[in-house]
Amino acid sequence: MHQESGRHQHRPPAHPQQCLLATHGNLTAVGTEGIGCEGRAGWGGVGLFSSVMACIGLWSRGLLVLVVLSLVRGQLRYSVKEEVNHGAFVGNVVSDLGLDVKQIPTRGFRITSGNNKQYFDVNLGNGVLFVNRTIDRESLCGPSTPCIISLGVVIENPVEVHNLEVEILDINDNAPQFPRNDYHLEISESAVPGARFPIESAQDPDIGTNSIQSYKLSDNDHFALDLKTFSGNSKLIEIVLKKSLDREQKALHQLLLTAIDGGSPAKSGTAQISIRVMDTNDNTPFFDKSTYKASLLENSPAGTLVVKLNASDPDEGSNGEVMYSFSSYTPQKVRQLFSIEPKTGEVRVNGALDYERSSSYEIYIQAIDRGPVAMTGHCKVLVEVVDANDNAPEIVVTSNYSPISENSQVDTVVALMSVTDKDSGINKQVSLTMQPNLPFKLSSFKNTYKLLTDGKLDREKCSSYNVTITATDSGVPALSSEKTLYVQVSDVNDNPPVFEQSSYSVYVLENNAPGVSLFSVKAMDPDANENAFVSYLLLQSEGVPVSSYVSIKSDNGTIYAVQSFDYEKLREFRFVVQAQDAGNPSLSSSATVNVFILDQNDHAPTILYPAPSSTRSIEMIPRAADADYLVTKVIAVDSDSGQNAWLFYNLGKATDPKLFKVSLHTGEIRTTRKVVDDTIASYNVTVIVKDNGEPPLTSSTTVSIAVVDRISKIVPNSQRHEKSNTGYSDITLYLIIGLCSISFLFILTLIIISILKCCKCNGNAEPCCACCCGVPNQNPTEMYKQANNNIETRLPPGSKAQPHFIEVRGNGSLTKTYCYKACMTAGSGSDTFMFYNTGIPVGTLPQAVIADRNLKRLSGQSFQNLIILKSETTTPVECCTYGRSSSLTWRSGRTRTTVANGFQCNTRTRRRRSVSPRRSWCELQQLDLQIWTWQSKTTSTTNTTRFSGEFYYPRIPSHHFNPPGSTSSPRS
Repeated sequence: MHQESGRHQHRPPAHPQQCLLATHGNLTAVGTEGIGCEGRAGWGGVGLFSSVMACIGLWSRGLLVLVVLSLVRGQLRYSVKEEVNHGAFVGNVVSDLGLDVKQIPTRGFRITSGNNKQYFDVNLGNGVLFVNRTIDRESLCGPSTPCIISLGVVIENPVEVHNLEVEILDINDNAPQFPRNDYHLEISESAVPGARFPIESAQDPDIGTNSIQSYKLSDNDHFALDLKTFSGNSKLIEIVLKKSLDREQKALHQLLLTAIDGGSPAKSGTAQISIRVMDTNDNTPFFDKSTYKASLLENSPAGTLVVKLNASDPDEGSNGEVMYSFSSYTPQKVRQLFSIEPKTGEVRVNGALDYERSSSYEIYIQAIDRGPVAMTGHCKVLVEVVDANDNAPEIVVTSNYSPISENSQVDTVVALMSVTDKDSGINKQVSLTMQPNLPFKLSSFKNTYKLLTDGKLDREKCSSYNVTITATDSGVPALSSEKTLYVQVSDVNDNPPVFEQSSYSVYVLENNAPGVSLFSVKAMDPDANENAFVSYLLLQSEGVPVSSYVSIKSDNGTIYAVQSFDYEKLREFRFVVQAQDAGNPSLSSSATVNVFILDQNDHAPTILYPAPSSTRSIEMIPRAADADYLVTKVIAVDSDSGQNAWLFYNLGKATDPKLFKVSLHTGEIRTTRKVVDDTIASYNVTVIVKDNGEPPLTSSTTVSIAVVDRISKIVPNSQRHEKSNTGYSDITLYLIIGLCSISFLFILTLIIISILKCCKCNGNAEPCCACCCGVPNQNPTEMYKQANNNIETRLPPGSKAQPHFIEVRGNGSLTKTYCYKACMTAGSGSDTFMFYNTGIPVGTLPQAVIADRNLKRLSGQSFQNLIILKSETTTPVECCTYGRSSSLTWRSGRTRTTVANGFQCNTRTRRRRSVSPRRSWCELQQLDLQIWTWQSKTTSTTNTTRFSGEFYYPRIPSHHFNPPGSTSSPRS
């Protein structure tokens, strides 16, 4: 900071803390005024104190002022734009004052000056002055310029006081705005070009170039914009007429005035100017025609309309109102015979016209508007008087017998009439006619006429007739008159009610609310009055108790539901609705209503396997199982139908979701990879079954899967079948107990029938399987048709073997019907496990699987597991075992298979032949088979085979034989 000295006139100081004037860059320091001393801007606190005291000692009045460690070192000035964000940099106060930033926290550095301090603050860490609050220059200073905020800075130890000024710079943050959005002007169409019409100017609170700089008027042909600038940059806006106006061409002008400021980018404001053109009387009325022509019969009565004139004036208001009158050219004689209506322009007859006196008249008419200076238009009317028969015939109705019944006979009298004519001679001769195509006719006798019926009447086709009778005289020209008779036809109940349709189909969603309106039938009766009043009632149809299902409102045919329908119990029914009128005798008709119950998704999927009533299902898989290893299969059904019964299986929660997958459509749980490296001994897999309803319903089941190093082979023991009933699996036991609790009596009846059938079969020497299962030796297709939704167990009389027969039908994963059958003779050591499949599309997996398992363990004797896969187009198969030692040899299921008991199957040639006259071990009827077999020794084989009712699976290690969805689980 450079040094500056000067002498000042001796006067009291303006501020007790002012001293020295110096400038340094953007920094302005204001020094002491009027104390007659010299100073240096860079003085320290003590030196300045001594100098100040010396200067004070020079004051003439000897005023002693004690200033303790005070210092005013100068004034700083900064500038910042308005609307900047909080924390915006203004300047480094500490640096500009030459202070040490490190000493600021200990010297009590602060900003004073009242309310202005709220806008700024100083960071004591670096001495930066920053914006503490958003500043709006327009609200702070208004139009004043410059906009200065003064601040004081106080520093202690020693005390220093500094003045700061911050100039708030304007930004273009306000758009111009007119006092009003719409301006309405009224300008006469007689206004001359150059006329001026002032408009209020727009306002912009910004200043300088950010304020309003220009105005713009939308393009038009009649107006221009003129601006006048006065002192203080105020502007006068005027709309100038540059072209004459014509209200008849355009009555309203819409202009848009735009005010634009000088900011970057520029902002603008608009105002709508509506200019209504006021009318002046500058148009003459004019007629549609210059000459009008009219003809009148002589002796036309007074008031007869001759012609109606029409004159128009395009002006507005009173300038366009037209009055009609005779012009001065019209003779007085004509004015006596005719009159004119001033407002409507109707010319009428005012006196008696006589053809013999004058055959024509000329009438001159003028039209005058009602403007301040009236304007007139003219036309001429030519009237010709026609000589003719002066009197027309007159028809008088003497009797009218209307209404007449629609079943009236032909020639029934409807009305009597007489005709008169005041003329004489030939002009008095009158003839009567009526319009054609009516069921009436005229009969005459002298001057009396009768109106008679001429055909069958039908009120429903035509309930009334307007019979117009015309009387014409023989004058030249002939005169005629008309008389219209209103003939009404009364109703007879000759039409029964007719329904809009002979048969109705109503579709109702199940689970409806009782009493809800289902449908409305409507019958129309073309008769009238009480003959057309229709009432409705329900008729019993085919023994259906209609009243327990629906009711009908007798007066309007609305059908209501009496109960809530259940699609699973009732899918459709029909009834008859009768419509009957109130005639005497009454007539009726009927219509059939077919009600179809629509299924709703009101049943969640039911999981059959694993059984929900049992404990959590535990499946075992070997640790060495490969990817895509079948663990088990979840089987579910849905009581709904259609797409509501389509089931989808998804994997829910799982101990390791990446290890298992669930088939979307079959519910099979398979591994996705090898499990040999896993250290987890067991897994929990939750399978969610969701139907395809809207909204979908779901059920879930959890399967526990144990990973074992080795799955022990299970050797069935047939002795257990003979000693106890504990051989049932838990699933079968729970299912039988549940079904018995619901339908014990029904199952008991089936068991008795099965026993009776087995007894009959034993007497007839039927094959074992047919006897045991209660199925006669019939076509397997017929036996398959007997499948139902129940579970049946059939035992041969005296047999100690446990029943192993279950039949399942349903939806979900059981989209096909399976029949599982186990047949044993009293001495047999094996049983047969059979699957019946209802059929799947061509090209899919085999349709039936028949498994035979030897349950008896014999030392050194082999046991076999037999699977027969049925091909695409065959019917179900029964397979039974006879004798204990039915030794079978099967060669891995290809071309040739030998049966020791005398049966051979060749799957290549699909032929069979008997090797021995002995009874065959398995009968195959009408089948196209592929046979897959295997053989194992009890002493060396440790593997068993897992399979399902749909697929054949390779032999895999298993600790039990439990096909997914089966009801038997043999235990070791």
